[in-house]
Amino acid sequence: MDSAVSDAAPGVTEPVQGDEPLLPWQTDPTRAPIATKIVVAGGFGVGKTTLVGSVSEITPLQTEALMTEASEGTDDLTATPGKTTTTVAMDFGRITLDDDLVLYLFGTPGQQRFWFMWDDLVRGAIGAVVLADTRRLKDCWPALDYFESCGLPYVVAVNHFDGSERFDPEDVREALTIPAHIPVMIMDARRRISVIETLLSLVGHALDETPE
Repeated sequence: MDSAVSDAAPGVTEPVQGDEPLLPWQTDPTRAPIATKIVVAGGFGVGKTTLVGSVSEITPLQTEALMTEASEGTDDLTATPGKTTTTVAMDFGRITLDDDLVLYLFGTPGQQRFWFMWDDLVRGAIGAVVLADTRRLKDCWPALDYFESCGLPYVVAVNHFDGSERFDPEDVREALTIPAHIPVMIMDARRRISVIETLLSLVGHALDETPE
């Protein structure tokens, strides 16, 4: 029986045809990447699934389910009339920000009936991105209260929706009474570079907030 001989170094797995080629540091057994966990939270339909999908270098895991009549009267679709699905467990993606820094993104479900999952999703995370929609800022209060209570570093990212009024970050900070040391920024969850800037801001903030 024929056998296949690999030219790869021992312990190094060659990429399967069609996969992205390995970077030099990925084949160096002495350089283990730092894996960090990031939570993406916010209200219903604020763009968490979109954020994870726009930056993930792997096919994101999405637990989307069709919305049914059971959600009528519970989920406010005023600002998102075209939304037909909702996250019922989590979104999951991965992005490599530097040669040895890998972020694993966990998007939380937005509806109150799924909040019981948050404790498990947050466990081991270094920080969180709280997405806000200026048309319904109150929807992000539960996430803000949660991360404040558990002491997890977070940043607030205002996801801009087409047709919505633009506000300065400081206006949003004042409306939500966000402390001065917490970054507040405007972003577009559909744009990869915008999301990356937000993630970099969170990593920097988490490093500042976490004792050595």
